[in-house]
Amino acid sequence: MTSKEKFGYFFTLHRSGLTVLALSLAVLLFPLFEDNPYTLGLTNLIAINTIVVLGLNLFIGYAGQISLGHAAFFGLGAYGSAIGSTTFGLPPWPTMLLVAVLVALVALLVGIPALRLSGHYLAMATLGLNFVLHTILLQWDEVTGGPSGFSGIPSLALGRFEFADEFRLHYLLWGVALLVLLLCLNLVRSGVGRGLAALAGDEVAAAALGVDTKTAKVKVFVLSAVLASLAGSLFAHCYAFVSPDSFNIFVSADLVIMVVIGGMGSVWGSLFGAALITVLPEWLDMFETYKDFVHGGILVLVLIFLPQGLVTGLIETVRIRLALRRSKDAAA
Repeated sequence: MTSKEKFGYFFTLHRSGLTVLALSLAVLLFPLFEDNPYTLGLTNLIAINTIVVLGLNLFIGYAGQISLGHAAFFGLGAYGSAIGSTTFGLPPWPTMLLVAVLVALVALLVGIPALRLSGHYLAMATLGLNFVLHTILLQWDEVTGGPSGFSGIPSLALGRFEFADEFRLHYLLWGVALLVLLLCLNLVRSGVGRGLAALAGDEVAAAALGVDTKTAKVKVFVLSAVLASLAGSLFAHCYAFVSPDSFNIFVSADLVIMVVIGGMGSVWGSLFGAALITVLPEWLDMFETYKDFVHGGILVLVLIFLPQGLVTGLIETVRIRLALRRSKDAAA
C-alpha cells in the first residue's frame, strides 16, 4: 500500500473526527481574526440555532417524523431559566439542568399520545403545542412579562469568570455546540442510530426487524426537546432578554427549513442549514419585511431540485459526477 493510499485509508477511517478537529480549530481561532462584536454575536446565534437543529434533525431526518412546534421547547428552556434564575434567584447552571429535566417530562407527556399520530396529523399536533405555549407567554403577564418580554436575566459564570461579552460567549456557545455535534455523530453511528434510520426508511419493516418503533420515536423526541431546552437556556442568559415572538410558530418553521436545507438525516448539514438561515436575513436586509416569503421560496426550490437537502444534494451530485468521470477514464 502506497503512502497516498495509506493516507486515504486513514482519512476515510477518521474523517468525522478530523472534520470536528478542523472545525474546533476554526472556532478557536475565529475571534482572533474577527473581533467585531456584531459578527461574533451573529456567529453565537448560529451556535445556539445549531444545537436546536441538531436535535430536530434527529427527529425529522433520522426518525422520519415531523415537528412544527420545536420552538415551544426552545421557549420553555429560555423562559424556564429566565424565571428560575431571576424571579426565584436560583443559580443559572443548576436552573438550566432543572429546566431541561422538566422539559423532558413535558416532551414525554406530549410525545406518548402525539406520536401515535403520523404525517400531517403529527405536524398539526406539534404546531398546536407551539401555539398554546406562545399564547401562555403572551397572556401570563405577571410571570412571563407578556408581550413586553422578560428582562434582567443574569449572565452565566464559572466562579468569578463571567461570560459577559460576545468574545467569551463565543467559546462557551461553540463549545456546547461542538459537544452536541459529537453526541449526534456518535448516536447516529450507534445501534440506536441504525434503528432510527430503519424507522425513517420504513416503520413496518423496522418493527419487523425488532426495532421498538414507539419507544424509539418517544426517546428521540424527548432528546430533541432537551437539546432545544438547552439552547433556549443559553439564549436567555446570553441575551439577558426573552420575548414571546422569539418562540412563535414562524420560528418553528425556520427551524424546519434549516433542517431541510441542510439535509434531512445529515448531522453536518444541520450546521450548514442553521448558519445559512441565520445569516440570510443579514444578507437580505432590504427584504426584511418579506423574510418569511424568502425562506419559504428557498425551501420550495430545495425540495423541488435537491430533495435530499442542499448540502446532501450537492455532495451526492459531486460524487455521481466523479464516479462518471472515473468510469469514462477507465473505459478510455
